[in-house]
Amino acid sequence: MAETNTGTEIPPNVTIYINNLNEKIKLDELKKSLYAVFSQFGRILEVLAFKTLKHKGQAWVVFDDASSATNALRQMQGFPFYDKPMRIQYAKTKSDVIAKADGTFVPREKRKRHEEKGKKRKDQIDANQAAMGLNPAYAGAYGAAPPESVVELPTYITLFDVMQLSQIPYAGGVKSVVPEAPAPPNNILFVQNLPHDATPMMLQMLFCQFAGFKEVRMVETKPGIAFVEYGDEMQSTVAMQGLQGFKITQQNLMLITYAKK
Repeated sequence: MAETNTGTEIPPNVTIYINNLNEKIKLDELKKSLYAVFSQFGRILEVLAFKTLKHKGQAWVVFDDASSATNALRQMQGFPFYDKPMRIQYAKTKSDVIAKADGTFVPREKRKRHEEKGKKRKDQIDANQAAMGLNPAYAGAYGAAPPESVVELPTYITLFDVMQLSQIPYAGGVKSVVPEAPAPPNNILFVQNLPHDATPMMLQMLFCQFAGFKEVRMVETKPGIAFVEYGDEMQSTVAMQGLQGFKITQQNLMLITYAKK
């Protein structure tokens, strides 16, 4: 449901409601970009955005505490996010994750009916299978092998993986890894360990908060890295110190160094 109250009429809480978002942005990219921009204010429990027509251009960001939400609301009000200024206020209702945490969660009636219907259908199927001797609980008695568990492997390679691969033995013996000297301070930053689905706009929204920002350049053939240019080395140094180790996702801590020229 769209929220119509202004931020001053709703008491401060841990959830902020954002509207006037660019409706052309894909849902996945929108949620990741919101997480990237707002996680600088505190721990985020959840980012909510929906595909339904009445929820387009809107999102909710749930913080761990109300002070983080307040800082985010004050500092990001009107921030140009995908070329549109964000309009932010406190959310009128609690998110499910908060309601569950404080013990006030009540399942929505529609969801409850759906879950009950699904449970009845499952119980009926199990009863039918049991009658025919096909119930998975008794499969072992008939010599059937239990289904193999499916393990989902990560689709990205971490810096640790790259370091490990660089030390694999080859025909001439173990390859020695000689650490290269870091590049001297300059106005261009080299950013590593980005998620493979990171976009220039996502990075621009992070780095443009620092004075002197010029542009973000990404290499299509080499996902996970980017170059960020500033006006001078002092400005790039401030940005590096501000975003070093920043978590774009829980698995991806940005590693920032000066670019080699």
